[in-house]
Amino acid sequence: MSMRIRTSALTALAVAALAAGTVLTAPAAGAATKAAAPTFLSASQLPPHPTSSWTAGPVTEGFPEALGLCVSTEGVPSYDYRHREFRTDLDTSAVQLTVVTGTAAQAKALAKHYDDLIRTCADRLEQSSPDIDAEGRDYGTLAVEEGAHVRGLNTETSGGANDVALLSVGRDGRTVTVVQWSQLGDFTNAPVAAFKKTTITAVNKLY
Repeated sequence: MSMRIRTSALTALAVAALAAGTVLTAPAAGAATKAAAPTFLSASQLPPHPTSSWTAGPVTEGFPEALGLCVSTEGVPSYDYRHREFRTDLDTSAVQLTVVTGTAAQAKALAKHYDDLIRTCADRLEQSSPDIDAEGRDYGTLAVEEGAHVRGLNTETSGGANDVALLSVGRDGRTVTVVQWSQLGDFTNAPVAAFKKTTITAVNKLY
């Protein structure tokens, strides 16, 4: 993940992912039928950076490593994962994941699963490593398509590394999207209002 954390925190990620342990009830891998691919955010639709413009990478198949701090594929069927990463010239980055499931009911369950992983991320990180002090914040739900939820995470290691992330989970029909913005620092300069706007755009753009 783009958030700079030390080796002790990185080791905690694998433990935290396994600790999530939630298994969704869904068809076997490959059961989801093919449909039109979801559309992704563009660089200009991310929260504006005060001194640097955003650059968008290509849309890529698979699950992004950049989401690995809180979200994983552990216990989740092999859905159609695609992602796009974004960066600035400084210490700010972002990533969007889209997941196409087989049915709207499966997507609803997956969205809740991802939101639960993000909601419990701070506690799981602290439990997995004494070197991490983490705080999660709930920024509420958004009325867009089938809904979205925005949360925040701040992590500080005993060595002084301090990182903040804003994460959201939204759904349109049988497709789920996760958006993450992150940079060095704490909640003080986190662009919550702009990130909510980005999340609404991300969900509306899916189809």
